[in-house]
Amino acid sequence: MTARILQGATFRDAIYAELRGEIESLRAAGITPGLAAVLVGENPASKIYVRNKIAACAELGLYSEEISPPASIATEELLDTVELLNRREDIDGILVQLPLPPQMDARRVLECVSPEKDVDGFHPTSLGRLVTGRAGLVACTPAGCMEILRRSNIPLAGANAVVIGRSDIVGKPMALLLMHANATVTICHSKTQDLPNVVRGADLVVAAIGRPWMVQPEWIRPGATVIDVGTNFITDLTHAERLLAPFPNRLETFRKKGSVLLGDVHPGAVEVAGAITPVPGGVGLLTIAMLMSNTVKAAMHRRGRGAGIPQAAGTARA
Repeated sequence: MTARILQGATFRDAIYAELRGEIESLRAAGITPGLAAVLVGENPASKIYVRNKIAACAELGLYSEEISPPASIATEELLDTVELLNRREDIDGILVQLPLPPQMDARRVLECVSPEKDVDGFHPTSLGRLVTGRAGLVACTPAGCMEILRRSNIPLAGANAVVIGRSDIVGKPMALLLMHANATVTICHSKTQDLPNVVRGADLVVAAIGRPWMVQPEWIRPGATVIDVGTNFITDLTHAERLLAPFPNRLETFRKKGSVLLGDVHPGAVEVAGAITPVPGGVGLLTIAMLMSNTVKAAMHRRGRGAGIPQAAGTARA
């Protein structure tokens, strides 16, 4: 058995085609959705992520703006920056690129973003609406996973789903979305006992643990669907040689580039699973697509063209 490869580009392009119609309708009414990306410091990976998000805005005809304070900025200063963006009428979505420098209180910064502009879906209000099944802005990566599953006609009602990882950004919202789709969900993490056996009972596995190739092929039930959320950048030669020894082509690529991106699922799973997302080229493309979707959705709701996203009720600085 060789798994069906769920290529992210296919789903991204379909979502973009749908968004273009909504954006054209907004622009015809004199509205250009606007996204502000706050990138603190010079983290190389973060700079790439933000650049890709800005490029997606340009491709779709959205307004975008990057705010790049130095890594030395204090939490209070960054809160002031976010509050200014909250008040700007031309900005519909605000994303604060993580991770923030260690001296910053990331939770306070994320909670400062107005819920109606929280296109990353990280605000407690956004998470609370997801818990209760109310309309709102959903975290982009789990929302993208759900789009892959829906557009691939993967049955979820009654399915046994295992989510490996319990982060507020991916694991928890992913589990909630699957529960709302009537799947039976098990959340696993570093303290789960006999993890391979738990995973082996799943019809659907979502790997979001942040450990390169942790999920082994023998963990996967034959025919199961595997969504690999992992984005593990390997830059250490010794680590790369250990992992990539059976894959000489990948190892040679590493030696040329000095880095390699690996998922959480071992590539041998393609011989066991019924369907699987690749890394790279899978979920990551949908994360950006859902950010664009959330920005358009926020613009529509802020302009009275939809319902379900809470209006700003002040910002949290406590």
